[in-house]
Amino acid sequence: MRSHKLTRSTAETDITVAINLDGTGTYDNQTGVGFFDHMLDQLARHSLIDMTIRATGDLHIDDHHTVEDTGIALGQALSAALGDKRGIRRYGSCLLPMDDALVRTALDLSARPFLIWNVDLPTPKIGSFDCELIREFFQALSTHGGITLHVDLLHGLNSHHIAEAAFKSVARALRDAVEVDPRKADDIPSTKGAL
Repeated sequence: MRSHKLTRSTAETDITVAINLDGTGTYDNQTGVGFFDHMLDQLARHSLIDMTIRATGDLHIDDHHTVEDTGIALGQALSAALGDKRGIRRYGSCLLPMDDALVRTALDLSARPFLIWNVDLPTPKIGSFDCELIREFFQALSTHGGITLHVDLLHGLNSHHIAEAAFKSVARALRDAVEVDPRKADDIPSTKGAL
């Protein structure tokens, strides 16, 4: 079973992440940041990665450390659960519509982290949530998960729709990338023989 559980503790946050790549998309995410929990639930549900996250952080300062450190821990758990990446499809993409929003994601589980983020949200906040933290989360996930990640907003008027479309689009691309390829289940998907 491709699963992993880890705890990451710093002076700013305490985070526990448990994931199962071969799940059904069940989730139980509690970070203390309501909108972020909603986005993590979307990430789990649409990637079919079972996900349980518990985070406590210095929310009296702001949500930044909690959101970023959750991305770090989730990226580390994803990398550990993938192991040597034998048999995975490696690449994934998704063009995802949500009402006025249309988001395109392409990713590679390459172990070469790189984020291209062309997503401008029209408002600085969604409720009390700082929109700039969405990029911070994906930067941390990309860096610590070893993911080349491109996310582009093609259309969008409503910040909530855009953010949710981004999380769902990444989720669907991730679902494809972590899936085992039955034609190459025993091989590492690289001519180098390692990822």
